[in-house]
Amino acid sequence: MRQIVEGPVLTVRAIGGLHVVTLAWDFVEGQEAKREGFLGFAVERSEFAKDGGIVERYWLRGVKRFRIKDEGLPPGAPVPTSEHPIQTFQWADYTAKPGVTYQYRVVPAYGKPKLLDLDPAASTTVEITTECEEGAEADDHRIRHDVFFNRGVAGSQAYVRKFGKTKPDEDDPTSEQMKWLSRGLFEALTGFISRAAGSDAADYKLRAMLYEFRYPAIGESFKAAAAAGADVDIRYEAQSYKDENEAMIAAVGIEHLCTPQKSRAGIRHNKFIVLVHHDVPVAVWTGSTNISAGGIFGHSNVGHAVWDRGLAQRYLDYWEALAAPSVTASRLRTRNQAVEATPALHELPPADRVLTLFSPRDEEDPDTTTPTLAWFADLLASAQRIACMTFAFNFDPVFQTAVQGETDALSYLIFDKTLDEVRETEVRRNRNTIIAAGAKLEKGDLETFLGEVLTGFNRNRYIHDKFLLVDPLGNDPIVVTGTANFSEPSQEKNDENMLVIRGDTRVADIYFGEFMRIFDHHYVRYVIARLKAGGQHDPDAGYLKEKTAEWLPSHFEPGPKEKRRRFFMQ
Repeated sequence: MRQIVEGPVLTVRAIGGLHVVTLAWDFVEGQEAKREGFLGFAVERSEFAKDGGIVERYWLRGVKRFRIKDEGLPPGAPVPTSEHPIQTFQWADYTAKPGVTYQYRVVPAYGKPKLLDLDPAASTTVEITTECEEGAEADDHRIRHDVFFNRGVAGSQAYVRKFGKTKPDEDDPTSEQMKWLSRGLFEALTGFISRAAGSDAADYKLRAMLYEFRYPAIGESFKAAAAAGADVDIRYEAQSYKDENEAMIAAVGIEHLCTPQKSRAGIRHNKFIVLVHHDVPVAVWTGSTNISAGGIFGHSNVGHAVWDRGLAQRYLDYWEALAAPSVTASRLRTRNQAVEATPALHELPPADRVLTLFSPRDEEDPDTTTPTLAWFADLLASAQRIACMTFAFNFDPVFQTAVQGETDALSYLIFDKTLDEVRETEVRRNRNTIIAAGAKLEKGDLETFLGEVLTGFNRNRYIHDKFLLVDPLGNDPIVVTGTANFSEPSQEKNDENMLVIRGDTRVADIYFGEFMRIFDHHYVRYVIARLKAGGQHDPDAGYLKEKTAEWLPSHFEPGPKEKRRRFFMQ
């Protein structure tokens, strides 16, 4: 959901996802004088009950503060924005709950750090209702999407404040630490499977294609559905994760439900489950989440359920093609392109349906770019204002070319690991591309921040999502999401599935809020890591600026901050 309100001095925009409300604001034209002596923005949040009554009201808090104010506070202590205002034109509330109505009052702050003057007359209030966890078919018969992102940031101030440096017990998904890390992803996945475990279980079938299938609690969920009477058939990867997968399968006692996938070139990288009711496929669970502790609770991932019979049927047909004893890569390429051909370059995805791009689909040709990968890159380059993209493992040159082209749009790219210095310099040359890479803070990196700890669940430690957003804040957003790592093998050799969703602002709002949450979280950590590597690290960089000229001009001078201020409002 999106709302924008213009006040006498400020215009404020709110984009509500599930657990994130993204806020952006700007001065109304003609209010340039209100920038004088300006120190930032205070944000007050009010939460409303279903009957309209106010549940709570308080000033949102951050960790950045004025150095000369509230001295002696321990690192990591949150401080109210009414005393330590926000010195940027964007903010986000990461404590929002699904399906709840909030009001956010943005108030300009002036004066001095120890003589702060809030200006209520210049404030603007916006009201927003966050999305419900379960989507609904709209009046225009839009497909229902249920989207679940895990926390994906164990290395965070919030985790250390809440749990200290104690690492979570991966064998106990009901512990407070694991529930915090899951943020509903584990519960949604088990809930999807358990739909086939009720008193009418005999009416259901579950068909799964899984790469990593080694988290016992999910194995137990499938076992419960089968025991209740559902027809359960699971195909698991038996190359890279053969030993781990089969150890879990044996430990849970579900060998009779599981069959190894046939080994071929590439990897069997799918992670999808089709729910069938009365022999009719009704929904599919997909996304980037592997069935492992690291996938569900560790690095950043999404689970995405689509409730649409036609789309679920396509996934069931794909499952059957993959499960066929005679399956070959060549047959799959022909079949997958026949089901849904890759659009031509400069051709947008269809607006009347969700595009399903199954792999393998493209022929191997060392002399040309894989057509589907080229189309994804072309989508990235087509953004008019904002593009967002995740890179968990690799960064194919076709995407580097796309973001370095002639464009006015901002491209936000996030990587699990830092690029090499030469490539990073090339990518950032046009100043329209902002990159971040996975990182965490060590003790002393910033004076006002705590040192952080990871779960230890993952080798690929931070980013595992695979999605692309094109103009997500516009009226015709494009979301590409699924299992493929935006690499040539993902289109030529691997078993993969990708959804391309156009025009669904609810889906785009959820993905955008979560992308910016992960991006902004890692950006400051990535910058600090780069400065430390270059011997330029300043532990005092986390303090707020005490003078207007030290922070405000960059938001109005040509550059990415100025564009971000404008584009987040358009």
